[in-house]
Amino acid sequence: MLQVRDLHAGYGKSEVLRGISFDVKRGEIVTIVGANGAGKTTTLRTLCGIVRATAGSIDFDGAPLAERQPHEIVELGVTMIPEGRQLFPFLTVEENLRMGSFKKSARDSHAQRLDDVLMLFPKVKERLKQLAVSLSGGEQQMVAIARGMMAGPRLLIFDEPSLGLSPLLVEQMFEIVRKVADQGTTVLLVEQNVFHTLQLADRGYVLENGEVVLSGTGKELLVNPHIRKAYLGH
Repeated sequence: MLQVRDLHAGYGKSEVLRGISFDVKRGEIVTIVGANGAGKTTTLRTLCGIVRATAGSIDFDGAPLAERQPHEIVELGVTMIPEGRQLFPFLTVEENLRMGSFKKSARDSHAQRLDDVLMLFPKVKERLKQLAVSLSGGEQQMVAIARGMMAGPRLLIFDEPSLGLSPLLVEQMFEIVRKVADQGTTVLLVEQNVFHTLQLADRGYVLENGEVVLSGTGKELLVNPHIRKAYLGH
């Protein structure tokens, strides 16, 4: 579904990604893990057209993404749930969800998609008329994911979905990611919580200093000595 080859990107003269390559197959949960500053968020921003690639290729179901604008990439079926949720605080939950269905194909089926999303997120349904600013951090994250689902994505990209959440809410968040995947949406996940992420993921890539240094199944990476020492404290 997604093929990234020899991708380079950065900010100004500062190169962050130094030739990374990875794949996401249809129906998978794939994760990219690494320390702060490794290039994880830059990778996601480059996939979504926010940061321009300086070399390499990004193909989504055969369509090249590297030269496309962010809204064009969304139209193709790629949606990102950004770090920090980035809801419209003084709009209601329902209005925030409506903002997720701005692309034409999603607008045409807004009512049905809203019903489907609210079945997946019953707690969001209870908060439809509340302002987003009044919600807890966990509730806001659920709304952010629900808004992303309103776009009808084929590939849903998560950037640090558990950031700032309590341990109990972190568990719930990963359950939600699994539910999203079980609904048939392919998932690419960047996450600071390496243990939970690798337990969830079908496959993973380890990013260090803008380069992929390890890859494998989630289970393989969980028992890898480098991962255990560098990220799990073992």
